[in-house]
Amino acid sequence: MVDAGGLNPPDQQWSYEFESHPGHTEGVTSGPELRARLEARVSAMVVDIGQFVDVESPSLSLDDLDRSAAFLAALMTKHLGSAPEVLQTERGPNVHWRGGSSPKVLVVGHHDTVFPKGTVASRSFSVDGDVLRGPGVFDMKAGIVQAIYGLSELDDLSHVEILITCDEEVGSYSSRELIEERARAAGAVLVLEPAADGGAVKTARKGVGTFRVDIAGRASHAGLEPEKGVNALVELAAQVQRIATFGRPELGTTVTPTVATAGTTENVVPAQAQIIVDTRVNVPEEKVRVEAAMASLVPTVVGSTISVSGSINRPPMHESASASLFALAQRVAPSVGIASLAGVAVGGGSDGNFTAAIGVPTLDGLGACGGGAHAESEHVMVSSMAERAALVAALVAELAK
Repeated sequence: MVDAGGLNPPDQQWSYEFESHPGHTEGVTSGPELRARLEARVSAMVVDIGQFVDVESPSLSLDDLDRSAAFLAALMTKHLGSAPEVLQTERGPNVHWRGGSSPKVLVVGHHDTVFPKGTVASRSFSVDGDVLRGPGVFDMKAGIVQAIYGLSELDDLSHVEILITCDEEVGSYSSRELIEERARAAGAVLVLEPAADGGAVKTARKGVGTFRVDIAGRASHAGLEPEKGVNALVELAAQVQRIATFGRPELGTTVTPTVATAGTTENVVPAQAQIIVDTRVNVPEEKVRVEAAMASLVPTVVGSTISVSGSINRPPMHESASASLFALAQRVAPSVGIASLAGVAVGGGSDGNFTAAIGVPTLDGLGACGGGAHAESEHVMVSSMAERAALVAALVAELAK
């Protein structure tokens, strides 16, 4: 039975069964030995990943996130030898494991997923040869399990912290401060987001933000007296055209209207409209420019009003933030059987954006190999699991020296 930091109500506890592991009777002496030990445990990893995936954890679904955190706390306790703290926030529980009081490396992940409650009922975890499928398996539950297994093979975890947060998929608003605090304390960050194509790690990321443009007009009968209305849909059309000019592709800046809504029925002049805008920036100065441009939107239809909310809340992760850790990863990768480890810049954001922006060396994309993040096609390759677990463990061992 699991008591995960008082998460469970008095009349209910969560019970999980995990593969037994003998513990650290002898420290790993080489990369090949580390890889071999983890290869022998792949079937156990698959079982734990399956259980974790089927404990669904949609962002902001607090009861589900509680169950997910309880599972994760039990998994860490079993394989790492001590229990983590489960830290409640208004958006759900963060799970924080510490090997000691003097960290040298922080391993970061998230246990929330983008899939709505009930997805597991229609599409639960499955294994098909070399492929694992299920909601959240790639982003990023398999990566978390791999890392826990990898770290469990190290003899000394006294300089290691693991922080698995609850709201990365919805902006990390409740966890950002803690992530940054623990990153500063540790001095190096490894992020368990999924690997890029071909198993590449992620050495740079764009800054990411979302804006919402709310437009207010006035309703009237579209046939009898349209002139008495203020058409919010016409205003929306003008603003979409304006917003579409804010990007600067030559700098890597994209400003993309992605969702538009307006109107209530076919014979009423629309009184309300809304535009959602996705924004990505490579250059820190572009954050200021784009936010100012969005704030400068003014109505074109007489009588309408515009309200803009949102920001670029994840700053860019420049490749300079990952340079030292990527060089280290390239040095240790061959010892665990990865002949050539590539690094790529990607457009998506992660919690690594925050740690890189405050000057802490950060390497991202150390999680599972597979594809289909946030889609029904999401999957993980079983044949890559041991090598990725070994890579994380080897990096941690080097950083903890």
